[in-house]
Amino acid sequence: MNRLYAALMFFTRLPLWKVCHTNSEDYKHVVVFWPLTGWLTGGCMVVVWYVLSAYLSAELAFIIALLSRILLTGALHEDGLADFCDGFGGGTDKEAKLRIMKDSHIGTYGVIGLIVYFLLMSQMYSIPSGLLPKVMLCADVWSKLVAAQIINFLPYARKADEAKIKTIYDRMTLGEMVLCLLFGLMPLIWFPFSLLYILLFPIVIFVLMVFLMKKGIGGYTGDLCGATFLLCELSFYMGVQLLN
Repeated sequence: MNRLYAALMFFTRLPLWKVCHTNSEDYKHVVVFWPLTGWLTGGCMVVVWYVLSAYLSAELAFIIALLSRILLTGALHEDGLADFCDGFGGGTDKEAKLRIMKDSHIGTYGVIGLIVYFLLMSQMYSIPSGLLPKVMLCADVWSKLVAAQIINFLPYARKADEAKIKTIYDRMTLGEMVLCLLFGLMPLIWFPFSLLYILLFPIVIFVLMVFLMKKGIGGYTGDLCGATFLLCELSFYMGVQLLN
């Protein structure tokens, strides 16, 4: 249970630290529960959208729903996307990429990357209202399941003492893999069977990101996990837009 608490504290800004006690060992396994946190973050978006869509335009309701998740996560994944754009846009070798991504200041590539991301995401409100809440939940959970596999395919690119939480995630055991899959697949029961091929879009993005990470820095970082999630999720939305 402490590992679940650690995941919720790491992937959201819920103040569970006031009532829960975790250690560094718990944080080595938080990625297993990443798809489960998607039930919370994606569910938050759905609830906000349902409430606001009755009073506001579809576009504004969707944008505020997206902002509600950013507030819940503390922009954790958006920070990773900005660092990815800065590091891989401005870095010429592994050391430069890692140094830039570790810098707390955002650069030109990061700003442009976030602007393009939010411009694209803000247009996803036009997905039919009967389908949009299903996409919001399933895209969040499925994309986190896909992005979570990074730790099973690549080594951590930094030393443990250079990590933000001073901990390197352990690769999933078979049992943890099954648990992660269960968390990630269950919400898809709500998703239309005829559109399940959309699940391939995030997988394609995942493969491309793994290739970039392996070639660019020889592994992954926490920032790249967040960036991969957001890009996988965006591809899910765009797939629905293109093929629905």
